[in-house]
Amino acid sequence: MEGKVYLVGAGPGDPGLITVKGFRCLEEADVIIYDHLVDKGLLNKVRQGVELIYVGKQPKAHVMSQEKINALLVAEAREGKVVVRLKGGDPFVLGRGGEEAAVLASEGIPFEIVPGVTTAIAAPAYAGIPVTHRGISSSLAVITGHESSSESRARIAWDRMATGIDTLIFLMGMENLAYITTQLIENGRSPATPMALIQWGTTPKQQVVEGTLADIVYRAREANIGSPAVLIVGEVVELRRKLRWFENKPLFGKRILVTRRREQAVALSEALSLEGAEPIEMPTIDIEMAPSQGHLDDVLLRLSEFHWMLFTSVNGVESFFNYLNRRGLDSRKLYDLKVCAIGEVTATALRKYGIQPDLVPQKYSSHDILIRLKEEGIKGKRLLLPCSQMVNKELVHGLSELGAEVEPVVAYNTLPVDSGDSKVKELLMRGEVDVVTFTSPSTVRGLITLMEGNVEALNKAVIACIGPVTAASATESRLRVDVIAKKYTTDGLVEALVERYKKEAEQWVFPR
Repeated sequence: MEGKVYLVGAGPGDPGLITVKGFRCLEEADVIIYDHLVDKGLLNKVRQGVELIYVGKQPKAHVMSQEKINALLVAEAREGKVVVRLKGGDPFVLGRGGEEAAVLASEGIPFEIVPGVTTAIAAPAYAGIPVTHRGISSSLAVITGHESSSESRARIAWDRMATGIDTLIFLMGMENLAYITTQLIENGRSPATPMALIQWGTTPKQQVVEGTLADIVYRAREANIGSPAVLIVGEVVELRRKLRWFENKPLFGKRILVTRRREQAVALSEALSLEGAEPIEMPTIDIEMAPSQGHLDDVLLRLSEFHWMLFTSVNGVESFFNYLNRRGLDSRKLYDLKVCAIGEVTATALRKYGIQPDLVPQKYSSHDILIRLKEEGIKGKRLLLPCSQMVNKELVHGLSELGAEVEPVVAYNTLPVDSGDSKVKELLMRGEVDVVTFTSPSTVRGLITLMEGNVEALNKAVIACIGPVTAASATESRLRVDVIAKKYTTDGLVEALVERYKKEAEQWVFPR
């Protein structure tokens, strides 16, 4: 079987900027050979079993030479694999993609080029700097910043470029910043020409320093700007004053810890990213099917005895229907039952299995659930509650007080994660995490266990909880709860954080 290589541009840093075709290539890949500046969020979305090979290059630190990368591409393809060579930005914009394609062509290896959004355009855009603008700039050039004065033969025509092109964009130029500015000035560009440096463009770590050709070296040193950075020269830089947008996002630059289990963390992380945050995922719990399913088997035979079925979480829904599926059954087994889903997220999970809930209490508190079920007249009714081993005893007791006969059945177990990411733990210890989010009491207990009970370290961050039940668990664990979502969903949690930081920004801009 003949393999194939896709040379794919991953985009400038924001994982949302990869093209649709590029993402499809990742889904099909058997092996992904990726660079240093590729966002790891992209790699987290590939299917299980894909081989990941890191060949990143950093200044003066190359994991693998270009010649060895070329040979690796050929070798992997000859084994019949679908190979994705994932490169930051665009493969053909100062990315050596042409060299890799030439080797593949000479070796007779089938390949395709999948263009990416180049950092040269995207980083200025995220900084609020259009690279062309009517009446200001009608031409641009993208130039390597690697050339230095020590090179024997200059490949850049400084004398023609310095004044012949409106907007100049340099990639990989921080080490030679002083040389670049000197060459431009000596070849006729005004020292007063506006210039900007954009470090980690399109990511929550983005930092922009503005200046002129005359003072940008000093400003860069003062701001401690390093690689990777895009250098942009031209009058368009001044448009940033009106057009900056990315850094104005309410959660921009906030490092936010997501403690949900990995399968469910994606939605929260993406929602946080859309508001400018830097989500860090460290799952604190895991879910497994109940080891003993004898009770589930028994309940399945007696479903006709029940009047209501109550699902309190997505985990309960997924675990119960996975159980049905393994028994060769489906949602038709629930045809004669009324179904209650706690919260819209749980209701949405049920709809995926063809179940339209009869009742959806929006507030996840025992008090509100009991009020809604009382209105449904559950006195004398039998109610089935698929849950974890940590059943909500307050809810069960309250239902019994209303005259319902409740039968909890353990459909899954919530387990603590054995060990967390050591780098994330260090960030928490140093107080370098801005917000810690909790979406259930089990995530609270899980994180405290991973941190070996070091509540003081966690209280250095803003503590944000998805609702009052989770907040109560956090408070009982001696955590200082700062934010409680009004809507008990991940979107509600993000909205609550946005509201908090918007108010904080208003107080800073308009002090009383």
